[in-house]
Amino acid sequence: MATLTSVLGIAIAALLTNNIILGSTPLGVCPFLGVSKKTSSAVGMGVAVTFVIAVSSMLCYVIETYLLVPYRLEYLQIILFILVIASLVQVVEIVLKRFSPTIYNAMGIYLPLITTNCAVLGTAQKVAMMNFATTLPFLEVVVYSVFIGLGFLLALVLMAGVREKIARVPIPKPFRGFPIALLAAGLIAMAFIGISGVTFF
Repeated sequence: MATLTSVLGIAIAALLTNNIILGSTPLGVCPFLGVSKKTSSAVGMGVAVTFVIAVSSMLCYVIETYLLVPYRLEYLQIILFILVIASLVQVVEIVLKRFSPTIYNAMGIYLPLITTNCAVLGTAQKVAMMNFATTLPFLEVVVYSVFIGLGFLLALVLMAGVREKIARVPIPKPFRGFPIALLAAGLIAMAFIGISGVTFF
């Protein structure tokens, strides 16, 4: 059974010290830079990606553990994982288009691109590669998947807040637009990587 300490450790690592975007091995940088101009669109994308990452990782873990490994079908992993992710993205797209057309339009092309987002597929594969089936119970898989998604949401919201403030101040011409966004992203990433040296437990 998972102890409270191990579950909290996994949550903090997934959210902060090993943040999916701002950690030492960044994934999902494309929507991080593309949908972080406004907080509203960043929150919408973050919630959508969190949902897809969490649910797809748990489903892929079950598929890997109870279907692919027992029947030696590991070569089908990527195909099945992408099918699961694509199905979840379709659900998110339908829901947003029906109940929140503003956020749906603000996300634009980045919403269907969640299907091929390396953060989503990478998390699903990492859960399979970390061999949770033999070392950690399903509760820890759930916590890991959910907090990886929340880390993605946190990174997007932080970046959107910084970019909204930057938009209200005079910026030298060579740094306007994408260059200042990259500088801001680098500074935020440095802060997150700095947290990795902190021992929580």
